[in-house]
Amino acid sequence: MRKFGSVLAAAMLTAGVAYAQDINGEDADEQRLETVTVTGQLSDFGATKTTTPILETARSISIETEEQFRDKGALTLAASFDYASGVDAGTYGPATRGDFASIRGFDAAEYRDGQQVLFGYYNNTRTDIYMLEQVEILKGPASVLYGKGTPGGIVNAVSKLAGPDKANEVVFDIGTNERYQAAGDFNLQLSENVYARLVGVYRDSGTQVDRVNDDAVILMPSISYDNGTTRLTAMAEYSDRDSDTSSQFLPLTGTGCVSGQVTITPAIVCANANGEEIDPSTYHGEPGFNRYDTDSILVSLLGSHEFSPNFSIDGIFRYKDGEADYRQAYIDFLGAGTPRIDVDGNGTRTFYRSDASSEQAALDVRARYTFSTGALDHEVFVGAAYQDVTTSSRYIYAGGIGPFNAYDPVYTGYPAAFDDAANFYDPGDTQTEDYGVYINDQISLNAWKFNIGVRYDDTETKTATTTQTDDATSFSVGALYAFDNGISPYVSFAESFEPVIGLDGFTSQPLKPREGEQWEAGIKYQPPGTRTYITAAYFEIEESNLPNPASLIGQPDSQQEGVGTSKGVEFEALTTIGDWYLEGNLSLLDTESPNGIPFDSIAEDQASTWIQYQPEAGPLKNFKAGFGVRYLGENESNGAGSLGVVRVVTDSVVLGDLLLGYETENWDLTLNARNITDENYYATCLARGDCFPGEQRTVVARIARRF
Repeated sequence: MRKFGSVLAAAMLTAGVAYAQDINGEDADEQRLETVTVTGQLSDFGATKTTTPILETARSISIETEEQFRDKGALTLAASFDYASGVDAGTYGPATRGDFASIRGFDAAEYRDGQQVLFGYYNNTRTDIYMLEQVEILKGPASVLYGKGTPGGIVNAVSKLAGPDKANEVVFDIGTNERYQAAGDFNLQLSENVYARLVGVYRDSGTQVDRVNDDAVILMPSISYDNGTTRLTAMAEYSDRDSDTSSQFLPLTGTGCVSGQVTITPAIVCANANGEEIDPSTYHGEPGFNRYDTDSILVSLLGSHEFSPNFSIDGIFRYKDGEADYRQAYIDFLGAGTPRIDVDGNGTRTFYRSDASSEQAALDVRARYTFSTGALDHEVFVGAAYQDVTTSSRYIYAGGIGPFNAYDPVYTGYPAAFDDAANFYDPGDTQTEDYGVYINDQISLNAWKFNIGVRYDDTETKTATTTQTDDATSFSVGALYAFDNGISPYVSFAESFEPVIGLDGFTSQPLKPREGEQWEAGIKYQPPGTRTYITAAYFEIEESNLPNPASLIGQPDSQQEGVGTSKGVEFEALTTIGDWYLEGNLSLLDTESPNGIPFDSIAEDQASTWIQYQPEAGPLKNFKAGFGVRYLGENESNGAGSLGVVRVVTDSVVLGDLLLGYETENWDLTLNARNITDENYYATCLARGDCFPGEQRTVVARIARRF
């Protein structure tokens, strides 16, 4: 695998991207020739909250447009990250409960149109990829723009909203796992400046796990007014998704111990493995009980007004209400190093039920002013943000229910206590209010580009028993020099903070927020007049105020002396050469937790390449074909158990993706296959005793009619 990674990395030095983004609905090829855009453009409410082009931004940013992730066969938001360096959303396999991305080794928050959209755990509806026109990934700490968050970065999903020059389409999918989907995108100009749009999805689908569906009904209407100086858009999204959890917590003793893909220390952990492997599609839930059904209503108001060529304001208001009915039965967790099933495959199950919800009201408004002071040109924006989020979860669980044979399941029903609301534990609501004010200045001095930003945040968290207040000041600075030959070296520094709720075991004072710092240096390169874009970056991230390693062995002192680090190299190359569209990505990470070991379940080496052929003339005109290769390096998990420290290493894997299609102005017929060789692999196995199967082969045929 190491040899393959080296060969793939060398090949990617000449690799590049498929399509430039069609911003205004013009002919895509004509626009690429005129603007030489290869990296896509940030949306109006994009990840950096600024109009500064990516080539002039001293940060790492990746963009996947709808055309790109559709051609690559992505069926979920998580899958759209597969060809972005430094990003992994497949740690727990093809999950049905959400799109859980990590960036540079840290969990990443999910945003929608510039505002955070998911809170808590398993209490809301996941974003459907058909509702999006592009996905933006801002790497590194982002607290100077968004307030509290992890140091890895954010994912910003951009909605399909009403506006001029939008095309209409109806799309039908049919694929493996009995997938049937109908979707539509309908646009209408109501008057000279008023536009309407309706985007919808109906899906009836299974998954790679027996008895687990992924059904959905989603409607997203929007209306927009745009007279050139004032733009107002109102959008509402109704989402109803009925599913179960595809994360089956398959026991290590029946998967990793016999798969040959996992190294386990000490080996005695697998002493009772009988050599029989549990099929990854095996269902360990309880029919009639298991479910993960979610409903949500999201309303957004987005607006901007230009008072003069130098002064404007813009903002977004968001309200979202979501709820989830979550029920799952799974093989019991017995602790690190302790087998969960006996030699015959018998174990016990835990039953869990949660009625959860979340409610969000948020506002972010900013004013922009451009001016000059001598030779310096400034683009300054000053903003204020407010967010009120309430989450709740009433739950009940019971373990040790069995016996249950992991190899040959017999479903025996669930405890009657789970039908009685009086048995639920209700810890009460958790309400969080966040206030933030920020200022950012993008400065140009000839070829020099500087960015300075600062933000102050105050956050209050209330539970049924405690109230905790935290505040933080976050800072960022960057410098970039744009040479005439297209080379732009840069350096930047950014900070993050994330509140931790609870009391310090030694001081009895509220725990301090986790704090992150990142130094990044890199080079961006776009040869003048070409459709090639290459970027390379080196970064170092340190997160402090983490749990004290000494507390793991029972030391009753302060719990926040831990420090975690992540440093690495990322490389992206995108180009268009005639009828060929090419892309390559590589990331090499070196992580260390406060315990001196790598971060759990993080693949430190990743690489991908995508090659697409789509001739503009000749006998093969309208034909398109693409092939991609993804390499996921090994990851490890460590835990302390009755046998000492248990270390589980999950092997690396190489996956292939395929596109075949025929596309005209009005029709698009495509066939996508992911994991085309149907590699049987585990995304990760954990020291606590469970494994998560990776994505099996999926094949989807799609026909789209555009008008």
